[in-house]
Amino acid sequence: MIDQKLVTYLEEFVTDERKALFKSVLQNRTRHFAVVLEDLYQKHNWSAVVRSCDVFGVQDIYTIENKYSAYISNGVGKGAQKWVDFHRFKTRENNTQDCVDELKAKGYQIIVTTPHEDSSFVSDFDITKKSAFVFGVEGAGASDLVMSQADGYLKIPMYGFTESLNVSVAAAITLQNTTDRLHKSDIEWQFTEQEKEETYVSWLEKSIGSIKLIKERYYKDLEK
Repeated sequence: MIDQKLVTYLEEFVTDERKALFKSVLQNRTRHFAVVLEDLYQKHNWSAVVRSCDVFGVQDIYTIENKYSAYISNGVGKGAQKWVDFHRFKTRENNTQDCVDELKAKGYQIIVTTPHEDSSFVSDFDITKKSAFVFGVEGAGASDLVMSQADGYLKIPMYGFTESLNVSVAAAITLQNTTDRLHKSDIEWQFTEQEKEETYVSWLEKSIGSIKLIKERYYKDLEK
């Protein structure tokens, strides 16, 4: 349950322009698609993919960190990490399996981006189902465990000598294509009203300096 009085209180610390921007961006946020990053080792790629998720309105990023820890550079990410939600799998015995299980429990199909021979071209991909796009470690791609449990495979057409794309570039192309078609469709892809409200409050709090002290003062005032 959202405390509307708290929301009103917090709004006093944020400009009208900022609040209007939050509400505008929320109209284009989605959980119809999610992104999964499995053991990327190049710091630049973590940050660049996160930036693309924010740009194309994908709210949820799942990180599987068996070998390498996720690292988000503010210089590359341009602060995008503040506006998306991270679901990190790094301290469990079975990080990869737990991530796959959680996604499937939430109704996502697992779609691995790979030049696999059974892959669908991104432009032909069926966007009607909730999908989690998996981008695996640079070079080797997604793990055998993820590949074996994938519901489908996705590839980007390439016509040159080079047979692969940088993972962050592949993510950007995939998200641009699929979200563009999603926005033009009749699919119910937008946040629910509750999700909009919850995310709006989260963004308000992330925009306010000394938010902990400000909330403490709010609750103390309630006790008077």
